[in-house]
Amino acid sequence: MESPALPFPFTKGKVKLLTFLFVTPYMRNLFIAAVLCLGSIYLTYGQTLPYLPNPTYKEGEKLTYKLRYGIISAATGTLKVEKSKLRFSNPNVYHLSAFGQTSGAFSVFYTVKNQYDSYIDGDTYLPYLYTEDIHEGSYTRREYATFDHKSKKVTGKKGTFTSPTSQFFDLLSAYYFSRNLDLSSLKKGGTFKISYFLNDEVAQLGVRYLGVEKIKTPLGTVECLKFSPEITPGRIFKKDSQLLLWVTNDGNRIPVKAQVEILIGSVTMELVQASGLKYKLGERVSYSK
Repeated sequence: MESPALPFPFTKGKVKLLTFLFVTPYMRNLFIAAVLCLGSIYLTYGQTLPYLPNPTYKEGEKLTYKLRYGIISAATGTLKVEKSKLRFSNPNVYHLSAFGQTSGAFSVFYTVKNQYDSYIDGDTYLPYLYTEDIHEGSYTRREYATFDHKSKKVTGKKGTFTSPTSQFFDLLSAYYFSRNLDLSSLKKGGTFKISYFLNDEVAQLGVRYLGVEKIKTPLGTVECLKFSPEITPGRIFKKDSQLLLWVTNDGNRIPVKAQVEILIGSVTMELVQASGLKYKLGERVSYSK
């Protein structure tokens, strides 16, 4: 097979196969890892997670990412924070949304357009409702989940599931809640696990903290917290593959870059646009490490 670093020549069959085997599942998995990486830092069963009193984001925030396979643009993703039009027990509710789709050569032969939405309590950051609208080639799926934190229950299309703690999240709310965690006691080399509800199960993701590092991004050089979420070798990842994630060590705490080597080539996800931030990108605050 031709080198993945070169965009051509690619046959229709190769592009579709690469998209099906890699972009469709891996784009979702990398996005999940990036979204959840800062998740339950101090989490063990039954434990409550400490968080900052004020959110690190505000209404109007918009983040845009690009996912590249080698030098080929494979997908784009956008995350937004808005005031919710839906009302729950607390009128102070955020509407969080994420939209991801294939791009470039991949979208010509195999189109992915996925929408994720979460509605969270503006004071506790816990989710009320989560929905998915999935379109991957000819495959479509719509899912939902409702959360009852008092009873530690989450209900989806396939039934009701129990969480080990009253603080449990969906894909998006885990990301935005994690940006508010108090990381003051997290040490270099420390490990932790993330608990979240996705695909009709409560799952966990192990993560190791690797310290503080400055990196170059499309938006400039920024100081970041560096993490390594665990991955499972198989048809996508090498035996020794390591997923790395960089999150700004500023007042916003946003992922700016993620990268990993796969069986053929490598994949990188980078933040390419950011607007409506609560703080200037890179601006240190009292809770920066």
